[in-house]
Amino acid sequence: MEMKVLYDKDGSMEPLKGKTVSIIGFGSQGHAHAQNLRDSGVNVVIAELEGTDNFRLAVEAGFTPVTAAEGTKQGDLIVITLPDEVQAVVYEKEIAPNLTPGKTLGFCHGFNIHFKQIIPTDGVDVIMVAPKGPGHTVRDCFTAGSGVPCLVCVEHDSNGTARDLAMAWAIAIGGGRAGIIESSFKDETETDLFGEQVVLCGGLTMLIKLGAEVLIEAGYSPEMAYFECLHELLLIIKLISEGGLSYMRYSISNTAEYGDLAVGPRILGPDVKDNMRKALVAIQDGSFAKEWLDECAAGKPNFNKLYEADKNHPIEVVGKKLRKMF
Repeated sequence: MEMKVLYDKDGSMEPLKGKTVSIIGFGSQGHAHAQNLRDSGVNVVIAELEGTDNFRLAVEAGFTPVTAAEGTKQGDLIVITLPDEVQAVVYEKEIAPNLTPGKTLGFCHGFNIHFKQIIPTDGVDVIMVAPKGPGHTVRDCFTAGSGVPCLVCVEHDSNGTARDLAMAWAIAIGGGRAGIIESSFKDETETDLFGEQVVLCGGLTMLIKLGAEVLIEAGYSPEMAYFECLHELLLIIKLISEGGLSYMRYSISNTAEYGDLAVGPRILGPDVKDNMRKALVAIQDGSFAKEWLDECAAGKPNFNKLYEADKNHPIEVVGKKLRKMF
């Protein structure tokens, strides 16, 4: 079934009129939603920890941050934009005790609702607006007069108005300029995690590292490995973004196109697809979520070990040096 794409004309900001939106967290998504909403005429309250960089940034942006508890009290729509791993703790300690019936809880990613780390109290609607891009892009596109496509999702609707409120929120941050698609917390969460793990982040970074390692181990310089396996990615991704795979292939040489079509499947074959399926199952059955939350509860020892190892990978070391020269 083909998804219907909605725009500004298909909704209204009227449901936000006279309402206060409390943004819990002034990070990547939080700063974008807060400023875009404010620029659209919505009353916005920011909740942040005093003394943090994000608190300072919120003040510089013209806000007067309050605690999450106070933000929950003041808000009609309370949007939690904190990192996934801390949302449940803040919710239990500060948000839940002040979340009265009639208020609406909002999210930009469905992780904590879908995996039942947060179970809202009765009488509270639960919605999501998930931009398909980082927060800085959401903000930059809005100020340039465009927007980032958004998913809107409704998990709980007590009186039939939750969808209209979600649409108003999406329109207010610029989503209606680029396209709004209705989805569900389940589908957004599972597809978002899958994309991050197997293609956009996990798959891409492993391809870059492994390709660079092969060249370096074969005797080529780290600088050449950097240019061939990382630097030129921006050109390819830009072409794909503008016109799909076919446009990218049209734009490169015949030799490169044949290498793409003939050699690519030899590198990433059926075994990789099987591994992707396993990753999807781990997302669907909740085992990845448990693994990540257990990792956080233990102080992130494996996360920190992997992060440090990658920080010192040759492609990172030489890249840091080369980028200073450009």
